[in-house]
Amino acid sequence: MANDTLTGHPIPHQSRGETGLLAHVEGTLADFLATQIATLDAVDPALGGFARTARDLVLGGGKRLRPTFAYWGWRGVADPGEPLEPILPAIAALELMHTFALVHDDVMDESATRRGAPTAHRIFAGQHDRDGRRGDADRFGSTSAILLGDLCLVWADQLMARSALTTTTLFAVRARYDRMRVETVAGQYLDVLGETQPEAWSLERALLVARYKTASYTVQRPLQFGLTLSGAEARSEIDAAYARYGARVGEAFQLRDDLLGVYGDPLVTGKPAGDDLRTGKPTALLMLARRLATPAQLAELAISAEVPITRMAEVIADTGAPARVEALIRRRVDEGLAALRAAPIHPDARTALSHLAVAATNRPA
Repeated sequence: MANDTLTGHPIPHQSRGETGLLAHVEGTLADFLATQIATLDAVDPALGGFARTARDLVLGGGKRLRPTFAYWGWRGVADPGEPLEPILPAIAALELMHTFALVHDDVMDESATRRGAPTAHRIFAGQHDRDGRRGDADRFGSTSAILLGDLCLVWADQLMARSALTTTTLFAVRARYDRMRVETVAGQYLDVLGETQPEAWSLERALLVARYKTASYTVQRPLQFGLTLSGAEARSEIDAAYARYGARVGEAFQLRDDLLGVYGDPLVTGKPAGDDLRTGKPTALLMLARRLATPAQLAELAISAEVPITRMAEVIADTGAPARVEALIRRRVDEGLAALRAAPIHPDARTALSHLAVAATNRPA
């Protein structure tokens, strides 16, 4: 999953004199998690420590893209004086779902760091070693991280249920949310499958993975989720515009992540460069490079411990694939913005979403 730090591109906060969307989301999460920690602490101190690790991961960084897109999806149709508080639990719950996805993704990819800090499975493995426990530390770390991710997904359901919505609206919101979760799991499975048969993969299939693994639950479905939170009658024109904008901008977001995974500065991205190349993940960048490569370049791009990661990155650059990916990003952002221009939404939401499209797809991390 993508690293969401948008250094140098501030995300717009809500207007109308409020203290800021991100502060509201952080506060909602912190209050909810404090209650959950107290409940588990009362059962056993070890469970309280487990819950605190989850809290630290949830509150440990990121720009809250999913709640932000959900907010602007809602604000695009909500009455100007509509208060934020009734929907805050629902949009904050998306961050708990995101933590679930990140923790499980890091276990699958065996990633050591996320946002410049140890990943959940490495945190738990370190605790195992420090306490001198029996058994394999790495196995304990992975098992505990999976449970932590599962807990965050349950917490997301609990927090969402606290939203002050009518029963009809809540059912509609849950339908959006459930579709988002299914698509996230589907995209992740395709991503894992691609690593096992990279020779059978294609650029088209890599873009399909980007659409389901990232675009769906980062931009597209959160926007539609926000629209549904408004409780308004069906607005097919806006829903279609959000779907088009979200799919295209979300794919561009993942394409940028593919580039950063190879050429990004680890001090900025918080993750080692070249992880995708080490595992042979068939990203759109690698698929394009193979399509454009000469026979000699193709031989160097074959998965082999004999070819250093830095050399593979050089070969990919020499094929011209990074420039092609940049062109794909620009085209998708343009198409997303075109869909947004025709949508009958409030002007402040259109402005914010236009800014987000640029900020989310042109970032150093």
